[in-house]
Amino acid sequence: MSYPGYPPTGYPPFPGYPPAGQESTFPPPGQYPYPTGFPPVGGGAYPPAPSSGYPGAGGYPATAGYPTPGGYPGAPPPGGAPSYPGVPPGQGFGAPPPGGAGFSSYPQPPSQSYGGGLPQVPLPGGFPGGQMPSQYPGGQGPYPSQINTESFPSYPVFSPVSLDYNTEPAAMTQGAQGTIRPAANFDAMRDAEILRKAMKGFGTDEQAIVNIVANRSNDQRQKIKAAFKTMYGKDLIKDLKSELSGNMEELILALFMPPTYYDAWSLRNAMKGAGTQERVLIEILCTRTNQEIREIVRCYQSEFGQDLEKDIRSDTSGHFERLLVSMCQGNRDENQNVNHQLAQEDAQRLYQAGEGRLGTDESCFNMILATRSFPQLKATMEAYSRVANRDLLSSVAREFSGNVESGLKTILQCALNRPAFFAERLYYSMKGAGTDDSTLVRIVVTRSEIDLVQIKQMFKQMYQKTLSTMIVSDTSGDYRRLLLAIVGQ
Repeated sequence: MSYPGYPPTGYPPFPGYPPAGQESTFPPPGQYPYPTGFPPVGGGAYPPAPSSGYPGAGGYPATAGYPTPGGYPGAPPPGGAPSYPGVPPGQGFGAPPPGGAGFSSYPQPPSQSYGGGLPQVPLPGGFPGGQMPSQYPGGQGPYPSQINTESFPSYPVFSPVSLDYNTEPAAMTQGAQGTIRPAANFDAMRDAEILRKAMKGFGTDEQAIVNIVANRSNDQRQKIKAAFKTMYGKDLIKDLKSELSGNMEELILALFMPPTYYDAWSLRNAMKGAGTQERVLIEILCTRTNQEIREIVRCYQSEFGQDLEKDIRSDTSGHFERLLVSMCQGNRDENQNVNHQLAQEDAQRLYQAGEGRLGTDESCFNMILATRSFPQLKATMEAYSRVANRDLLSSVAREFSGNVESGLKTILQCALNRPAFFAERLYYSMKGAGTDDSTLVRIVVTRSEIDLVQIKQMFKQMYQKTLSTMIVSDTSGDYRRLLLAIVGQ
């Protein structure tokens, strides 16, 4: 299986995730009771920066030697040099400019942490498959469709946006910003009453539901669920399900799932029944912090009575299976200090395991990409471009195929520019005939309190249109209104 639109060259550099002291923080296990009823789905602070040469970005001056954003017309064949200024013809695809250091000549934004979640409180709710979740830990994290390495957009470095939470949780992503913030003067009982009135009698006041749901944090939504049951002796989720349908129902229910459960539930549904939705497994397992993955594994066991690693082994095979099993251990090095000597050694190992030999030593790629920190991987990619005269993403595309290629690329893309990775996923969920609504819902919901502001910036720079414009053209009705309320204009 391959993914549409992932470049064989690469994203611009995007420094490490997470900085020291910014690791995700989750409540202890056994905190969230849920009733039944969800349908399956498919699925910090930067200071103001000077304006840049990138359209729509304020941040870092363009660096000579690389093209401005706007998209490459098409990827050249392997070995052919792209139109980088300063690269002599025939030097090879992904070759750095003479005297340069590969990715290092790109502007370097400040470090950003790798994501995290907002603390939750124990509250009742309802969930899928007729199961009654017992108690599970809350957490945060989300996250490809088929990769087509034939054509791709350029990936600019995103512009930082200031974040001014007064009491920012440790798990919050530094330097990134969600579009949803906790509502001021929040009153769970008042919100529960508004929702009750919106669903009472003939018809449903969908706008009232949108106004509440899109303007409350996930933590606040859990409190509304608890207040609703206390006040009316009824389950809010069941009432919403009876009043809503289709994509609007799926979006509302996803918003009311605590984040760790949503990830675990998405993984479970990706492997249930005939076939496996590999893109969901990759999107989640290859993009989470150690803490998030460990919480997901525990939640998966407690809520579904299944071992996540065993389910992965039974639904996947070969090198792709090994990569996912490595990911679900949650043991990636998270030291933010970069060892440049190790980066050079790893670059040489990767070259000798792929481009420098007949055949491919897949285990070497798996070991390095599954264990090194994201800042370390970025340094390794820079070193690799000097060793191999081509970038590592391009080499992965030449040495691997199918799902394992997609998984390895996802890890590297997130190490370079995580918002650009999700912007691309959103674009391809709506591009062409039809809409992959499950992917659209999953990314919008899971990133709404983490870095959706930066994802929107990347989307506009990469595709010369806003995310909201594309949502308007691909969705309709209350579903569109709620998506736009979350994403913002």
